[in-house]
Amino acid sequence: MADIESSGGGGHGKHDGGPRSKKMSTRVDLTPMVDLAFLLITFFMLTTTLNKPKAMELNMPKKVDNKDEQQDVGDCQVLNILLDTLDQVWYYDGLQVTGLQKTTFAGDGGIRKVILKKIKTVPEECPLTKKGKKRDAIVLIKMLEGARYKNMVDILDEMDITGCKIYAIQDADPLEKEAIANGGSAKPIEEKVSQ
Repeated sequence: MADIESSGGGGHGKHDGGPRSKKMSTRVDLTPMVDLAFLLITFFMLTTTLNKPKAMELNMPKKVDNKDEQQDVGDCQVLNILLDTLDQVWYYDGLQVTGLQKTTFAGDGGIRKVILKKIKTVPEECPLTKKGKKRDAIVLIKMLEGARYKNMVDILDEMDITGCKIYAIQDADPLEKEAIANGGSAKPIEEKVSQ
């Protein structure tokens, strides 16, 4: 029990007549005040919303439920990015594994420059959609075996920095893995299928 005791003082010197009043000791019980303090602390802890970390907050595109609203994807819209070991980034344009090139996550000269170029050229070079709208760039991100989680975070940061509207994470195709194993050269998918 918390309390404060103060003893009555005074009366040690001479007094000028009159009755002497006896001072009683005062005892203040602080237990209710301590209880109230803990109740308030508990109340504010339970009712306060804590800040959520925003480092991995992704702005993924909304899922399209209506089949009529699905987009027709043109070959000129697609940029494939493959994340490899040792922070290596492979990329190629289109739906066919041709022209595979290697870059890094370097600021201005790396994959960011490639993504920005693709975002800029797609509306200019690709034909309009069936509804007459300009096309947006579509980036397909694929992690290869041995790629680090840090690389995935870095490429998602690049999507946010460049303002890429449409991107997806997919598994790498066997032909893409074979092309990287061959140092970037592979036959187009159509030739591979016809054999």
